[in-house]
Amino acid sequence: MKITARELNRATLGRQLLLRREALAVPDAVRRIVAVQAQQPASPYLALWNRVSDLALAEVDAAFTDRSVVKATLLRLTLHAVHADDDPVFRAAMRPTLRAARLGDRFADAGLTPADAERLVPQLLAFADRPRTSAELRAWLAERLGAEQTAGAWWGLRAYAPLHHAPTGGPWSFGFSPSYVAAPAASLPAPDGADAGPDAAARALEALTLRYLAGFGPASVADVAQFATVRRTAVREALRALGDAVEQLEGPDGATLYDVPEAPRPPADTPAPPRLMAMWDSTLLAYADRARVLPPAYRRLVIRSNGDVLPTLLVDGHVAGVWRPVEDGIEATAFHTLPPAVWDALAAEAGALAALLADRDPRPYRRYDHWWAKLPDARPRLLTP
Repeated sequence: MKITARELNRATLGRQLLLRREALAVPDAVRRIVAVQAQQPASPYLALWNRVSDLALAEVDAAFTDRSVVKATLLRLTLHAVHADDDPVFRAAMRPTLRAARLGDRFADAGLTPADAERLVPQLLAFADRPRTSAELRAWLAERLGAEQTAGAWWGLRAYAPLHHAPTGGPWSFGFSPSYVAAPAASLPAPDGADAGPDAAARALEALTLRYLAGFGPASVADVAQFATVRRTAVREALRALGDAVEQLEGPDGATLYDVPEAPRPPADTPAPPRLMAMWDSTLLAYADRARVLPPAYRRLVIRSNGDVLPTLLVDGHVAGVWRPVEDGIEATAFHTLPPAVWDALAAEAGALAALLADRDPRPYRRYDHWWAKLPDARPRLLTP
């Protein structure tokens, strides 16, 4: 079976709850969309606002507080919010990557080895049985390792160890100075790393692959590898092991795509309403080939030189510009001409978003305003409902 580019786009939008907002509890919504990019504190809230009908921001606060949704360094070695049930599986699938990335050269430069990490992690987690600031955790390491080794040790362990970010208060549950708390005991590594073998990682990667395809498919081997930050050979092995649990399709360019059987694939002519996407929205980053949502001509405008991913206008299922909160509301900059009806729909979204932000932080992305001065031929428009 062959799938067209437009059908591929609609499949992504449908599974990411971007064809229509749905009435879901926050943990259920996060599980449906698999993972929410969470580098910027406001972005998980705005990502969910785009997907959940009648969302109350307090519901997101509650999910983080009761830890039904957790924030940690996971996919692509960046901060994500995931359902608590997914966290141990995702971490197990990524454990080889986390070990190689965080216990490598910089860790070794501090005079430490992976064996040192395995010795320190259980003690670190015991200390982090309640929220601890970075300063407290660094001081704890300094008592055991000395000042010279602490920086390298903490750089490696804060991602390698199963630590969650602990809510630190408003306006968005998390600020830019994180505190950490150990993952629940049920999701911690077994003594002596007994769960860390290649078989355990392989089985976890199979589970992660199915979760990814359910939320982002159809997708290629490269797409899964990009999302999970694992080797493509490992993804191929996972797909082979899954057998009939996945099916193959032919993509628009003839490449092989994989999907969960009977997963929803809306028709190409399914309407896609305009959306004001959060900064770093996962839909833009979950693929090796991002063209299904982000036109290649706009990629450098949206994904800036240091990796910042600007909040975008989504029009007919594709990125069409960027937006930002300003003093008087929401400012939008389109990369091509948009018809009046689309501007009206964006203005309605902007009115709802401005009202949502008003009680929290009307300008959560202000620290990124410098990028707008670098947009070529920018013609911003203030969106008013």
